[in-house]
This record gives sequence, C-alpha cells and structure tokens, in this order.
Amino acid sequence: MSLRDRLKEPGILVAPGVYDGLTAALATDAGFEALYLSGAAVAYTRLGRPDIGLSTASEMAETMALIGDRTDLPVIMDADTGFGNALNARRTIQTYERAGAAALQVEDQTYPKKCGHLSDKSLISSDEMAGKIAAMADARREDTLIIARTDAIAVEGFEAARARGEIYIEAGADVLFIEAPRSSDELGKVAEAFRGRIPLLANMVEGGATPISSADALERMGFDIVIFPGGIVRALAKTAQDYYASLHANGSNTPFADRMHDFDGLNAAIGTPEMLTLGKRFDGKS
Repeated sequence: MSLRDRLKEPGILVAPGVYDGLTAALATDAGFEALYLSGAAVAYTRLGRPDIGLSTASEMAETMALIGDRTDLPVIMDADTGFGNALNARRTIQTYERAGAAALQVEDQTYPKKCGHLSDKSLISSDEMAGKIAAMADARREDTLIIARTDAIAVEGFEAARARGEIYIEAGADVLFIEAPRSSDELGKVAEAFRGRIPLLANMVEGGATPISSADALERMGFDIVIFPGGIVRALAKTAQDYYASLHANGSNTPFADRMHDFDGLNAAIGTPEMLTLGKRFDGKS
C-alpha cells in the first residue's frame, strides 16, 4: 500500500525516527508501518553536530538509499528548506525520489535552518514557500507526497501559522505540518482548523516546545501522522554514555552485559543466519 493510500485508511500513522540501516531494520521488525528520516538524526549521528542546517542533500539521499536496502516500508524524509530556492527544491525532490523516499517534508525557514524546537528562527515569505511547494509538485516523477511545514508559531504567532497553512495547501501540499504548537490547546486548534481537509502531521520531540501526547490522543484530535524523529538518537546516546562510562570505569563490559546484546544476539537481530542461508543458495555448492 502506498503512503497516500495508507493515509486514507482509519488509524493514525506512527512513524518512528531512524537514521541508518540498523535502526530501519529494527523499527521494521517492531511492526511499524512507516519510518521517518530526519536531518537532525543524520546531523546527530553522522556528524556529531546539532540540527542547525549542517546535513546536506547528498548525505540525506545516501542515508535514504542505505535505509531502502534494509526495509520496504515507506520513508518520510526531511528535506529541510529544500536546500535553497525553488530550483534547488525541484532538484531535491527528484534526488530524494531516486533514493527511495515516499514523502518529502519541506519547511519555510530561511537557510540554513534550525531545529523547529530551537529559538531564534527566521522565515521566508509565504509566497516564496508556496513557490517551492509548487515547483516540487511540478518536478516530481513518482507519487511522492509533499509535506509542507511551517515554523511560524514561534516567529509570527499561531494565527500567522494557520494563514500560512492555508497558502501551502493551495500551493499543492499533500500533508500539512504546523511545527511546535506550545500547548495541547494549540495542538487542538491546529486540528480544528484543518482536519478533514488535508492529512495533518504532529511532531513529538522529547523536551521540545510541544507537550508530548500519545498517538491515540492525537488521533482523537484529528491528526493523521505522528513522528518521533529523534527519540531513537536520544535513547541510544544515553545508553552509549552509560556504556562508555562503565567500560572506562571497569575495564570490562561484564557489568553492562545485561544492557547489551552479546555476539549471537546482535547477529540474530540483524538477520545474519538468514543472510548466510541465502548465500548458500547461490554458492554453487547447494
């Protein structure tokens, strides 16, 4: 089922964040229907840097291609600002399509952008953003969804964000993402303004500006997609800090053994036995 068709079905779509083949495979095995690849996660893991526009389009596309080797699930991809003007945005959607993305999220911040839950963001005009959306819709060659994100709440206020949402729908967005509502009340107002007219996406960032809500609660409000883009990085970063501290203190992994896979456990998780069995089919000996 395509992502577009899935959004016509009942039930909110929960898309966990992934950042490489391993996390994509594990999330797929956990039973999710779609995945989310964020520029933040790539910056955190590949660069060890914050989400301030440092990830490039080519790094994102390369990461998407590797994820596509490990899962058949549709992947929603973060395209930041489209990496430039409308012409850059056209090229970005085609690059992401070739890499295997099912949907592309583009936002109305100036370039370079910042994480939607950081302060001191700035925006391009709504007309310029509408032009990017229209250019991407004109350039796509597959049934790739365009998710239009506005960061206007933090910069211009809620009413401005709602007005921008209307403009982006008119420009051709397939999904609307109003970033960083500051309360459950604002989340509800987003849903009230747009539900039933266009699929709505909510972003859950641990410690961010938006209060964490469950998928069920967001579905009741009227949201169609909820993403948890950086949760896996925050979980693994905390585990890694604890692991390295333990190894440094003890000179052994034994005290940490109950919090990690052993050799066979990891191989089972990544499918090593199945890969070896597959290889035997083609080794000329079977």
